[in-house]
Amino acid sequence: MDEYLASSQYIDWQHPDVLAKARVLSEGLDTPIDIARACFAFVKDEIKHSWDYQLNPVTCRASDVLAHRTGYCYAKSHLLAALLRANGIPAGLCYQRLTSMTPSQYCLHGLNAVYLQEFGWYRVDARGDKPGVNAAFCPPQEQLAYAATAEGEADLPEIWPAPLPVVVDRLTGYETYQAVAENLPDVPLLGLR
Repeated sequence: MDEYLASSQYIDWQHPDVLAKARVLSEGLDTPIDIARACFAFVKDEIKHSWDYQLNPVTCRASDVLAHRTGYCYAKSHLLAALLRANGIPAGLCYQRLTSMTPSQYCLHGLNAVYLQEFGWYRVDARGDKPGVNAAFCPPQEQLAYAATAEGEADLPEIWPAPLPVVVDRLTGYETYQAVAENLPDVPLLGLR
């Protein structure tokens, strides 16, 4: 589990501001589930989704997401992982491949998996609610923002300790939320034989 607790370039939980926020969020809470729920609620409800709110700058590093209070789903998942790890709760990154804003094209959607002793790995989606999107923290039941149900869509099964390079490339390679939206990351699905 060490890699799911580590501080890194983009999940920089040892940054003083991230560490301080993690401590505030866990204050007075006794169980990992309660702490994870508080961290999830903060990122989901207090950090604005860059596209929904049409906000710059584009963020990638957890500390930048916290400082600017905005990020795409991927960046928000980096902050949630950082807050959980700062509280000693293993957390990783997960992805779904979904239909993008342009029909017949696809993009990744970023979310998290948190390790809860009672349930094992549990996926949560702190993207932020909007009409038609209502994610929740209610283990052991998953309530994600999106379901991968259309042809070409998929829930990718991996739990990554660090962001995928294609995600980092998009978040660090473009300066505006609009430019990121026009170049959302994607990965090909491997066919089954």
